Amino acid sequence: MQIAIDASRLAVGQRTGTESYTTELVRALAQTDRTNHYCLYVNQLPAALPPLGRNWQIKPIPAPRLWTHLRLGPTWQIDRPDVAFVPAHVLPSLPPRRSVVTIHDLGYEHHPESHPARQRLYLRYSTLWSARMASQIIAISEATKRDLLHYTGIAAEKISVIYHGVHERFYPHSSEQIKATAAKYGLHDKYLLFISTIQPRKNLVRLIEAYAQARQYCPDLPMLALGGKTGWLTEQITRQAQQLGISQYVAFLGYVADDDLPALLSGATIYLLPSLYEGFGMTVLEAMASGVPVITSNVSSLPEVAGDAALLVEPTQTDTIAAAIVELWQNPQQRHDLAQRGLAWAKQWTWQRCAEQTLAVLTTVGQHGSF
Repeated sequence: MQIAIDASRLAVGQRTGTESYTTELVRALAQTDRTNHYCLYVNQLPAALPPLGRNWQIKPIPAPRLWTHLRLGPTWQIDRPDVAFVPAHVLPSLPPRRSVVTIHDLGYEHHPESHPARQRLYLRYSTLWSARMASQIIAISEATKRDLLHYTGIAAEKISVIYHGVHERFYPHSSEQIKATAAKYGLHDKYLLFISTIQPRKNLVRLIEAYAQARQYCPDLPMLALGGKTGWLTEQITRQAQQLGISQYVAFLGYVADDDLPALLSGATIYLLPSLYEGFGMTVLEAMASGVPVITSNVSSLPEVAGDAALLVEPTQTDTIAAAIVELWQNPQQRHDLAQRGLAWAKQWTWQRCAEQTLAVLTTVGQHGSF
């Protein structure tokens, strides 16, 4: 088969969830499938690519704006691949004959206040368009599938749930590696860690408030390090620590480079992701694979991803988040036990499995047009 992939996310310099998903899935597909022919369509050449086999090629089609609709869609109409794959949400307005799209989340429906109005409108209509026009949809969790069924009205058989994996670079690093990496971000000794985009949906105002409460019970609590590039509506988040008088104990690290992330995660005493909503929550598994105990939310996809290997909290209850932080900080044995469960749990999640299941979907659509 001729398989076309919208690989524009490979060229993004600062990768977040959808960029990491695209990169790791392309890497795993290249390792798994030496038979079908793949073409990666990009709006600019990526600085680096995963190792690719002889059955892969890359096709740059530059455009200053509206690349998906003005360049990618018409190019696919000319090239006519057997199946086209969009790993991140949006099909072209001129859709290919047979297509598969990955829809990561519908968080804007659950928490519209966490998105600017224009962004919310774009997300709603682009997701609805892609869901209806695609031959098959990949949802990255059962939670995302439930949302698709509820908000788009598409048939359940049109959705395949395929989970992410964990890259092998996430493992418990040595103290020397941790110390050197932490120092790059101004961290020393112990720290509590959050890594994701800094935006309201991540529930950081409550996390900072919960941390302030926890410090009242545990004055020796390590500092809170918040890593991630700035998203939208962040003013209240960045002011919260100062308003609570704990700014000296809260560090905004900025974007954490891919090469630094594994060691930085390994050095955390506790990893925190008390999000209001996640389509998957990849850093939960990455922290577990790094040997770090995790506190995360009991909503959306996070119970699926965390299993019984994390401490689950109600994200809208600040007292509950604070109590979980105090509980784990005061109980080293519980931290150890949770970290061990996390290590075992994370081993079950592989990008090879993700690639094999994705290839099965692409093959079925490419050969038959639908399931």
